[in-house]
Amino acid sequence: MTSDFRHSRRSPGTKDLFPPQRGTLPEAYLIAHIDGGARGNPGPAGYGVVITDQAGHKIATLSEYLGQQTNNYAEYNGLLAALHYALAHGYKGLRVISDSELLVRQIKGVYKVKSPSLQELYDRAKELIGKLDWFSIEHVLRGKNREADGLANAAMDKSMGRRMPSAASAVVGQQQEFEGVVREGVIKLLDGELPEGTRVQVRVKG
Repeated sequence: MTSDFRHSRRSPGTKDLFPPQRGTLPEAYLIAHIDGGARGNPGPAGYGVVITDQAGHKIATLSEYLGQQTNNYAEYNGLLAALHYALAHGYKGLRVISDSELLVRQIKGVYKVKSPSLQELYDRAKELIGKLDWFSIEHVLRGKNREADGLANAAMDKSMGRRMPSAASAVVGQQQEFEGVVREGVIKLLDGELPEGTRVQVRVKG
C-alpha cells in the first residue's frame, strides 16, 4: 500500500514535508522504481530508475555511475533523478518505489538523517518534493524492484569497463552461465538474479 507523508510516523521535531493541502492526487502522475548501490560500500556506485505512467507504461529509464560512493548516497541520487525527471517533464505528482528502507523512512521522517553527506541530498530532495502537488514513497523488497536494480548494477559496471546485459539482450543471444538448485519444483539461482522476461535453457548436471 502506498504511504504518503500525511500518514507516516515522524521522529520528534521533524517537519512535515508534505502539507495536507498538497495531497490531492493529480489526474496524471509518474511512478518511479529507484535503486542504488556501491560495490564495497564505499566503492564503485551507481543508481537506476525506471519511470512509468500511472497505468504502468514505461516512459524512461535513467542510470548514472557516481564514482566512489556509498550505497545510501547512490539511493538518494536515484530519488533525486526521479524528482528532476518528473518536474522537468511537467508532472506534479510522483509515486516512488524503493527497496531502501533507510531512504524511505528518512524521507517519511521516521528516521533522522545523521550523515552530513546524506543531509545535503535529503535537503535537495525535500526542496524538489515541495514543488510537487502530490508525492508518495513506499518500500518494497528487492525482488519487486529488479529492473531498477539491474540498471544500477549496469551503472556500477561502467567502472570496470563491463556492460551488464539487459533482459532484451539476453533474449537475442548473449549467453551466460548461472549455478542453481531446484527447490519445491522451482529453480533458485545460487548467485545473482535474472531480469524479468529473460529466456533461459536448463542443462541438468549429474
